[in-house]
Amino acid sequence: MSSSPFIPLLGLVALALSLAACQRPPADQPPVAFERSISETRSEGCDGEHCPLVNIDVLRFPGEPELERLIDRRLRQLARHGDEPIPPSLEAHRQAFLASARDDWSSWLQAAIRDWHGQVLVIELSSYRDLGDTTGHPGRGFINYDRAAKRELRLQDALLPGREGAFWRLAEQAHRDWVRQQHPERIVEFRAAWPFRPTPHIALLRDRVLLKYDVRQIAPYDNGHPEISVPHSRLTDILRPEFLR
Repeated sequence: MSSSPFIPLLGLVALALSLAACQRPPADQPPVAFERSISETRSEGCDGEHCPLVNIDVLRFPGEPELERLIDRRLRQLARHGDEPIPPSLEAHRQAFLASARDDWSSWLQAAIRDWHGQVLVIELSSYRDLGDTTGHPGRGFINYDRAAKRELRLQDALLPGREGAFWRLAEQAHRDWVRQQHPERIVEFRAAWPFRPTPHIALLRDRVLLKYDVRQIAPYDNGHPEISVPHSRLTDILRPEFLR
């Protein structure tokens, strides 16, 4: 699944659809109770077509308080812009943004279920801040949550001992494949300008390990958030057996 780039010219409706489309979960239902809470707040007293707004779309897990805390903390980190401090709460972000926002400014934050398998639940986190400049400011992240251990999983937790280097070599090969597919007309030029690099945004999906990149990290802005996948078939001697299907 590839990501759609966030381009301000698409408009806010298209942006909301893009947020949902890139995080579409599998067809079956996750084995955990959750609630979705969506709120959109515009500047007080503004009744025009271009009012500043804050849209927050979060998930609540009544039986998983640690997961709720992780989601809240990571969304607050994504809400920060530049050198701003991390807001103490999502509500504090909402109030501070609207208090200083100009017309047409907007802030979007979302947590959505991306995948699940066994005891692992994968949450994708998204942000987008439109400050009226040429390009918006999108962000991404993942939480790989172990429901049995009640904690977030890191890549190292899923790898066999001593296999991290082998994993990143496979990821680099997957990046070469991605460049050939996405930019076949200028492979050498593109790889020289946008070389492979590791990313902290890793999702332990049911059939592959997904690497997602921030905009302008391994490709120009109009490529959005590139996704590179390493299928389980290549990871049989790299991932721990419980993470393989």
